Parts: sequence; C-alpha cells; structure tokens
Amino acid sequence: MKNDMLKNILIWTVVATVMLSIFNHFSGQKLMGSSSQLAYSDFIDRVRDGSVSQVSIEGGTIHGVFTDGKAFTTYNPGDAGLMGDLLNNNVKVTARPPEKQSLLMQIFISWFPMLLLIAIWIFFMRSMSGGLGGKGGPMSFGKSKARMLTDDQVKVTLEDVAGADEAKEEVGEIVDFLRDPEKYQNLGGNIPRGVLMVGPPGTGKTLLAKAIAGEAKVPFFSISGSDFVEMFVGVGASRVRDMFEQAKAHSPCIIFIDEIDAVGRSRGAGMGGGNDEREQTLNQMLVEMDGFEGSEGVIVIAATNRADVLDPALLRPGRFDRQVTVGLPDVRGREQILKVHMRKVPLSDDVKPALIARGTPGFSGADLANLVNEAALFAARNNDRLVTQAHFEKAKDKILMGVERKSMVMSEEEKKLTAYHEAGHAIVGYSVPEHDPVYKVSIMPRGRALGVTMYLPEEDSYSYSKRKLESQLSSLYGGRIAEEMIFGADAVTTGASNDIMRATQIARNMVTKWGLSDKLGPLMYEEEDNGSLMGSSRNANVSGEISKEIDVEIRNFIDRNYQRAEQILTDKIDVLHAMADALMQYETIDSDQIKNLMEGKEPGEPKDWQERSGGDDSSSTPVLSDEAETPTGDTKTDLSSGDSVEGGEPKLH
Repeated sequence: MKNDMLKNILIWTVVATVMLSIFNHFSGQKLMGSSSQLAYSDFIDRVRDGSVSQVSIEGGTIHGVFTDGKAFTTYNPGDAGLMGDLLNNNVKVTARPPEKQSLLMQIFISWFPMLLLIAIWIFFMRSMSGGLGGKGGPMSFGKSKARMLTDDQVKVTLEDVAGADEAKEEVGEIVDFLRDPEKYQNLGGNIPRGVLMVGPPGTGKTLLAKAIAGEAKVPFFSISGSDFVEMFVGVGASRVRDMFEQAKAHSPCIIFIDEIDAVGRSRGAGMGGGNDEREQTLNQMLVEMDGFEGSEGVIVIAATNRADVLDPALLRPGRFDRQVTVGLPDVRGREQILKVHMRKVPLSDDVKPALIARGTPGFSGADLANLVNEAALFAARNNDRLVTQAHFEKAKDKILMGVERKSMVMSEEEKKLTAYHEAGHAIVGYSVPEHDPVYKVSIMPRGRALGVTMYLPEEDSYSYSKRKLESQLSSLYGGRIAEEMIFGADAVTTGASNDIMRATQIARNMVTKWGLSDKLGPLMYEEEDNGSLMGSSRNANVSGEISKEIDVEIRNFIDRNYQRAEQILTDKIDVLHAMADALMQYETIDSDQIKNLMEGKEPGEPKDWQERSGGDDSSSTPVLSDEAETPTGDTKTDLSSGDSVEGGEPKLH
C-alpha cells in the first residue's frame, strides 16, 4: 500500500513539473493573433511609412500590429532612437518590464532535464522491481525472495490432501509439534529440523507442505531453490541468512524450499574449486539449519525428485533428517484424489470415480486434476449442464493419446499397413502370458501417432517378472512382424523404430541391471551415471569379453521373443486378416470385438460406433495406451501408462 502511494506521488510530481514547464514557456509570450517574425530594419521602414498602428515592448521583444490588422514580432537590438521614431509616427506604445524569475526557479529550469531523467529512471526501477530498497529491488540483492503467507492466508488442510496417507501420517507429528511444542520439549524430544519430500512431479509435495502450515496455523515461507543463486558471488548466502532471520522473527513457522536440488547438489563438482556461488549458498544453508545459533521453532520442508544428487551433509541427522516419500497414488488413492477435485464440478449420476481410478494407473495427483478439468471443458463445449462419465473417458483419451486428427488424410495403402501393424501388436499381446489385457486398437491418428494399441492393466503393478518382461518384448515386435508377413521384407516401414528401441533397452536392462540372464547371473554390469551430462549408463569397469557376452545375451532375448511373436502370428494369420479388416471398417475396435476376433467370431460393431459414425470426435470407452507408431520412425510418441514400459524401462518400486 505504501509503495503504491509513493508511486502515485512520483507520477503526479512528474506530470506537474512537465505542465509547469510548458506553462512558463508560453506564458511569457503574449500572442496577438497569429504573429509573424519581422526583421528589425523592415520594422523601422514600416514605422516610418506609417504602416504600424501599435506596439508592445517587453524587454527586447516587440509585438506589434499593422494598420491592416496583421500581427508581427521583432527584436530590439538596443536602438536608442526607436522610441522617437514610434512617437513621431503616431504609433501607440505600451511597455512592460521583463519578467524576473527567482533564483530557485532559474536553478530548477536549468536542472529540469536532468531531474526529469532521474525521476523516469526511478519510476521504471520501482515498477520492475517493486521498490528501490524493497523486495526484489536493485538495492536488495541480498534480500530473501521468499513469499510469506500468514496463518489466515493458508486455506489448505490435510483434508485436501488425498492419496498420500503414509506421507500424511509422517508429517502429522510436525503439525502436533507446531501446535504444542512443550509436549515434546518437556520430555527432551526434538522435532526434526528439516523434512525432505521426495517423489515424482505432480504427486502433491507442495500441497502437503501447505497443508502442514494450514493445519498448524503458522506462517508459511515459500521459495524455490533457484531463487537463491545469482551471478554475483555471496548473494545466495545473504538471501539464506535473510530468509532465516525473517523466519526466526515469525517462529514457529515453516520454510518451504521447492526444487532444492537446484542449490543442494553435492559440493566439489563446481569449476570454482568449491568457491562458486551455488556451493557458498549451500554452505550457508547448512550453517543456518544446524549452526551454533540454531533455528528453534523453524521447520524447513524441501521438495525434490532427485534426492540422489543432494549433498550428504544436507541429509544427515540434524538437518533434513526425515525423508517423506510422496509416490504415485494407488487405485484407492486415485479414487480419493478424484473425489477431491470433483467437488468443484457438477457431476452426473453415472460418474463412477472408482472406474475412472482403475483406468488411470500411473496418474499423479496433477494428472488427475487435469483429467477432471478436461472433462469439464468437454461438457462446456457440448453445452451440457453436467459432467458425465463419457466426458471423463473422452478427456482420458485426449490426455493419453492426444486429439484426433480428423483433417489428416491417409492413403488407403498406408491405412491398411497401419491396421496390420496394430493388429500384430494386439494379437501377440493377447496371446503371451502375464501381458496387460488388450483393451482397444485404433488406426485413427491422434497427436503424433498414426495408430494406437492400448492395454488396460487389471491392477497396479510394482514389480515385473522375467516372464512379463519377455511378453512385452514379444508384443513390441508384433507390429513389425505383421508388416513383414503381409507386405514383404522390402515393405517394412520405420514405424517400428520406437518399438525396437524400447525392446532393446528392456533386454539390456534385463541383462545388465536386473540379473535376469542365466549366463551372466545376478550381477550389475551397468549403472546410471547421474553426474554425466549425457546421461550415460555404461560401466567402464566391464571388460571387453564381458561386454561381448552382454551383447550376445541381449541378442538372445530379442531373437527368442521375436521368434515367439512370429510363430503366434503365423498360427493366427486368419485372426490377423480379420482384425485388420475390422480396423479398416471401424477404425477403432474395443475389448469385446478383440475377444470375438481372437475366438474366431464376427467382431460386431463397437459399443460407441453409432456415436462415432454420427460425428463425435472420440469414443466413450475407458482406455489405457501402451503403443503408438508413426511411419516416419523418428517422431513416435510413447503413450505408456505408469504400468507399461516407459522409455524402454519399467518402473520398479
């Protein structure tokens, strides 16, 4: 409020100064009609020939009027005989003394341009930085950028956090301590100084930190790790000191540092020999969290999805001595999260959060919030008053696969090739053991994918057996094998490039990381190099002989499952033709049609065929995506769910 008032005063001061200058400039000139500049010699000639009727003399400036009414202006160079000429020729003369300006006004006018530039510079600096010495101003490099929310501003409570029951239990005693610290201090107990929340993006780490402050009714300081670091050495450390000083003044309180890995990475890796700005900032943070002075009543909560790169000193007891894992929610957690976000949406009676939760494994809390929002947008586009189950399923299709590209025109030959490719994936995936059930197959272009084979896991998976991984290898090659069997080896497209990449990565991980090779045994031959700029995972300690055996074992896994997929498609060639024909006719087939085709029956129409054929832009069948191919080979989109293979490597928990 104070800054706004000062800004308004400054603006009006500048405006008033400009107006005063303009007024002073024009007030000294008395215009008599539209005057013209006249040479002094011509003026004397016109006076002597009787053409001038009257003049007004002000200092050395002469304003006059001719007998024909035209005005003029000239300047007296100091002619002593001027007055005699005027009086002898009957010219009416009026005179005014020259206006005398005060010394202060003269100084002001002479300095006005410089003062105006200074005022403009101050105005823009205050506008951009929120004040010269205020937060973010040019004179406050060392001030903390943390934003403080008072206890009445934090409206989030633990009831708003769903799907993270274990994490809520972990932070429950922090809330209890902030409410009644004497309960623990009387028994000699100390609450953890720092809590590190670790988990994938979008799982609710920031929301959980806000909920702690909302439950405890204490001030909440929020800042990002990148806000500490500047190009000037020592600024980050100064900001850390200022932040903790503010926090101590408002204790008990909570400091929340988001993405702490931006400033908390392991020391010794900088180019400055440990003296660079980021490491000095980290050193100051370590001191503030557990130094001589201490920070009683101040609890630091940090969030990151890269706890493995943090400095060990940051994780030791006395600093961030409690780690809370905030993982992806399970099916029950997803249902609870959906119910929280659905409170703001007018729902139809047919909406079933449990069914939506079952069809969204691997979704984070942010993904589910986006799903609810997209469903509401679909309802608004259709001018519906309620959000229905069909809207949620359309939203899920859009999130997983992208928007249907109805304007994209595919040739009949390309469409047929895509149909056989997707049918190959579906048939092999349906036939191999422990594979996720095939739920939908489509050759309708979506996003960057020309065709999609989708799988719906029956339940959340947290580990993968060797049998399941080999089944995934077989299904990944089903599309390429189908192309080769139907169109010949020379007609195989680049659409399987992403399948090949993912299959190769799975096979490599089975051999080098997961110990699933009978020949090489349960040893790790590769490990992730988190310090590598290129993200390399090759272990340089592996000998040339072992490296050769690794390549042979990878090839054995690939060849064995390639041959199995080829045998399945050979045995079910009639099903392959029938499924491709169904895809050519309906473009998208669902689980019931797939089951009928695999049993040798007529597929029948999809459940939503009438709706789709009537012009709707999406099916209403709940789906999960696992495959997506484009004939270009290098732009394929991986649409894996959380239980499917992502980037060639399954998530292991």
